[in-house]
Amino acid sequence: MTVRLLAFSGSTRTGSLNQALLDLAVREAESRGAEVTAIRLSDFDLPIYDGDLEAQAFPDAARELKALMRAHHGFLIATPEHNGSVTSLLKNAIDWASRPTDGETMVTLSAFRGKVAGVMAASISPFGGLRGVLQLRQILGTIQTVVATEQVLIPFAQNAFDETGALKEPLPAQILGMTVARVIELAEKLQPPTS
Repeated sequence: MTVRLLAFSGSTRTGSLNQALLDLAVREAESRGAEVTAIRLSDFDLPIYDGDLEAQAFPDAARELKALMRAHHGFLIATPEHNGSVTSLLKNAIDWASRPTDGETMVTLSAFRGKVAGVMAASISPFGGLRGVLQLRQILGTIQTVVATEQVLIPFAQNAFDETGALKEPLPAQILGMTVARVIELAEKLQPPTS
């Protein structure tokens, strides 16, 4: 089977270090035979999650994002760390996609249950975005997504990429490859057998 992965970053900033890291992960996944759809969360006009708004009419952009997530076996997600957590953009996207639609129950979680995520962060701090990644792991685990044990953390990220966009140091590049390989492996194993 061909593993289908959806790739997105919690950063929309021009020149984002997390987007640069995600771009490398996308290329790595494609080189390993995965089919990757790379999206920008800023392309989805998502309001701040509000239960009253949801009750009135589920936003079209949220429905579109959820459908994309449902159509893939897993995710590659890069997140900046904002005040020790994930960005509000990323959390809001996950919140909308986790909501039930079309007769689903609260525990259906069709965009996340049984899927795999590889998580990563690039930060100018010496911690490499660790606290944001830990929060992301907790969020994804709560909504029934299997998170690969491998993860990518790039500290002092303003100096980590060369002029071609590649990682300068071999160790983080190796860890990136290991993380992507694990996501693909787990996604394959989680698919129901075909008869």
